[in-house]
Parts: sequence; structure tokens; C-alpha cells
Amino acid sequence: MVGPISLEVGSGEFVSILGPSASGKSTLLRMIAGLVPITNGRILIGGTTIEETRRAIGLVLQRPALLPWRTTMENVLLPAEMLNLNREESRNRARRLLAWFGLSRFEGCLADTLPAGMANAVSVCRALVHNPSLLLMDEPFLILDALVHEQVLDGFQRLWAENKTTAVLCTRNLFEAVLLSDRVIVLSPGPGRILEIVSVDLPRPRRLDKAMTPQITDHCNRIRMILRAQGSVP
Repeated sequence: MVGPISLEVGSGEFVSILGPSASGKSTLLRMIAGLVPITNGRILIGGTTIEETRRAIGLVLQRPALLPWRTTMENVLLPAEMLNLNREESRNRARRLLAWFGLSRFEGCLADTLPAGMANAVSVCRALVHNPSLLLMDEPFLILDALVHEQVLDGFQRLWAENKTTAVLCTRNLFEAVLLSDRVIVLSPGPGRILEIVSVDLPRPRRLDKAMTPQITDHCNRIRMILRAQGSVP
């Protein structure tokens, strides 16, 4: 369960919704995507209801769900095919997206031969290939080990900075939320309500170097204190 919640996300903004398990963050994301019915209130994208804007949404879930019989390129192009977009333009955009993650040489590989980090990156490319105005992500980096996680986040951060697609990320990872976001929406345990909205006023790109790591840690600690006051973290 989630709510009541009132939230506005600006164009080109990156917002993370962070909360403990069962706080309703994934439910909220699925309502925005039009996958879960809204029982009360309304959700608008660009001033119109979600029923009219689903083409404008790119969605990335926890597991990549790539089609194993299709190649990397064919998986990325799937939304463009479904929307009957220009084939050559879509292929060129897919190549640019894959290049951001260093996946150009894997275009012809079958999806089920890709390791987890690559598969997750491909799923992000697939969500962006039709140039959506809104990117929704439900803990897409959850299953990655620490080293791969850092590599994928670096590639994704650079990709987002280039495209500036409005993005909403659901996550339980404080570091991930602070590294990527302009604002972090901290939710209470379910039914999720907004405890606090934390602005992340750090320059981009956000590198894990000696200068920036302490600042990222400070933001993480602030959010941790908010959650600890609710008994959400020890």
C-alpha cells in the first residue's frame, strides 16, 4: 500500500523514491506506468492522464526480462518495432545507447549469453530506444554485485547526463539514490508516506573520488538518520 502522496517531478529531473521493503514504492511506480490501477487520486504526465501517455514511458524492472532467442540489438529494438518507428533511425539510436555502456561489440550476442551487468544495461537501452519523455526504473540494479554495480551506475549516470530524460527510480540503496538523483523522496514503512524530500546538491558528474565520496556519504547518512527514526534501519 502507498499514500496518500503528493509529488511533482520536473522535466529533466532525476528523482529517487527510497524506502524500506513494503513501503509501496514499487506499487507507486507501477501506477505511474499504468500497470496498477489507481484507487484514489490521479497521476498526470505532461498534463494528461497516464492512459494517454504510455508511449511516452520507458520502463526498467528488477530483472531484465530479455528475450533469449533475440540478440542484444534485437532486444533493444523491440519497443521501436512495437511502435512501428523508423527502423534505421531506431537502429542508430540503439547503437549510440549501447556504446554508452561499452556494449557495441555485443550487438550480435544472444541475450541469454550476457552476464547480469550487461543484461541490466541492455534493459536500460531498450527502455530508452523510443526516446520516452519519462523513464521509470524499479530497482533495476538490485541483483548486481558491488563491482559490476559501480560500473553500470557510472555508465548510466553518463548516459542520463547526455539525454536528461525525466527519470524516477525506486530503490533501497542509499548510495545509488544519492549518486544518481537531484532529489530523494524518503518513504515511511507501508503504507508509504513521504517522510522527507532530500535535495542532492552535488555537482555532476559524480565521481567516486577522494573529493566527492565524503559528500555522498554525508547525504547517505542524513537519509539513514531519517529512516532510523522510523525504525526502518538499525
